[in-house]
Amino acid sequence: MVLDKDVEVPMRDGAVLRANVFRPEAKGKFPVLMTLGPYGKDVHIQQFMPEAWEYLVKRQPAVLQASSCKYLAFETPDPECWVPDGYVVVRVDSRGAGKSGGKLDVNSPAEFRDFYDAIEWAGAQPWSNGSVGLLGISYFAAGQWNVASLRPPHLAAILPWQGTPDYYDGRTRQGGIFSSGFTNRWWNRSVLRCPFADIVTGERNTGPASFTPAELQANRVDYYAAILAHPLNDAWYHERSPRYENIEIPALVVANWGGLGLHLRGTIEGYSHIASREKWLKVQSGSYFATFLAPENVALQKGFFDRYLKGLDNGWEKEPKVEVAIRAPGDTVKRSITGTRWPLSDTQWMRLYLDAESRSLGAAAPKRAAIKAHLWVSSTTDDMDIFATLRAFDPQGNELTFFSATEPKAPVSQGWLRVSHRKLDPERSTEYLPWHTHDEAQMLKPGEAYPVDLCIWPASLALPAGYRLELVLQGKDFERAGEPGLQKGSGFFLHDDPVDRPPARFAGTNTIHTGEGRESYLLLPVLPAQ
Repeated sequence: MVLDKDVEVPMRDGAVLRANVFRPEAKGKFPVLMTLGPYGKDVHIQQFMPEAWEYLVKRQPAVLQASSCKYLAFETPDPECWVPDGYVVVRVDSRGAGKSGGKLDVNSPAEFRDFYDAIEWAGAQPWSNGSVGLLGISYFAAGQWNVASLRPPHLAAILPWQGTPDYYDGRTRQGGIFSSGFTNRWWNRSVLRCPFADIVTGERNTGPASFTPAELQANRVDYYAAILAHPLNDAWYHERSPRYENIEIPALVVANWGGLGLHLRGTIEGYSHIASREKWLKVQSGSYFATFLAPENVALQKGFFDRYLKGLDNGWEKEPKVEVAIRAPGDTVKRSITGTRWPLSDTQWMRLYLDAESRSLGAAAPKRAAIKAHLWVSSTTDDMDIFATLRAFDPQGNELTFFSATEPKAPVSQGWLRVSHRKLDPERSTEYLPWHTHDEAQMLKPGEAYPVDLCIWPASLALPAGYRLELVLQGKDFERAGEPGLQKGSGFFLHDDPVDRPPARFAGTNTIHTGEGRESYLLLPVLPAQ
């Protein structure tokens, strides 16, 4: 394998980004896999996210047998697993990050244009066969939707692995409520904390060495402050969101049940809305980074790209269009179910009515899909936030919990809604999936009851007889008492910024109404027992 470091990638405005190019030693033209992001192209995962590295070593030891992991970076493909099979792997530092000059503005229209230019540059290089594919997790998945909607001619296929295209509801403001906990942690820990030394060479690999801390700060658009300044789904979010109808190239979309609070819902909705005729959806379980690098999933990725970047007739089209992992007690996967569309065609919908007097929901045996709560609510103030948590318990009263990206004891699912954002988009909403416009705040009259539809994010669970479900509705983040650190149920996905949630507005007395004329219910998707 040949490694060309700090290769210059020219942009349309004269700026220059820097890339690492991993390519075969043999001469020839090869398909290209590209990532572009702000984490530093030379930063090893062991430095960037030590806990992810430790989990990977513990849970996926086969990864270390397939590669030395010398060049393994967070949430990107391992070049040692791809270059020997005839691929070029290109990692590009975003403008203003790593070794690339300019001003850092993450997830911005300027960054998407840079991504377009980088793809076109790679497609025209002497080592390229002209076909570029995108493969990566989270940030390196989310940007794929945006640049694909710009239609760069050399972009042949995308494989977003757990990355939401929904910049408002799916990433920064769940239900209209600012996701301050994650945003603060991601911005300060993952983006700003990057003066690492290269684990191979020992050289500093991110940021101009001459910049003072004040100069570095001035060279960035403050991500946290920008989101806080835009409470409604306005033009700022629109220009950071893809046009689904423009995405017509082949796409393998992979979501993970462990993506509560960030990528899960948006990844699935991205699959549903893109115009591609050749598209596939996989919904997996477990650590999305560890599963991304697992040998069986690298083989899945190669099958897709061998077909659409190399043009091999390998039978990929026979792959099930939709494949969904069904979770079971013990955070295990009972089985996978395949189908031709999402939601799966034999899904049935069950209403479980809330009864405030008996605090009952009834009995059900749910398995998977989007979930909705229809509620009648009122508050003593002019607004309220609803935090909905779906929990499951065994006959002895022990809660079933599941591993998620930031929470080792996640509940079955969660949902959020700022009630002043209850307005629905009639064209996009369905019986099972409410779609809120978030384009205006419709304030409440204190004491008056309002009907609202709240989306509880998709979930899967084979629930044995004798187990029960519990729906928790409250006016703040769900957290279990007595649990240590970030193991209380919501992980980093907390909503506690005092500017976004001033106590005078959100510390009122909230009421859920039930009974005749004000029926509140939980709508569950159920698959027949198999």
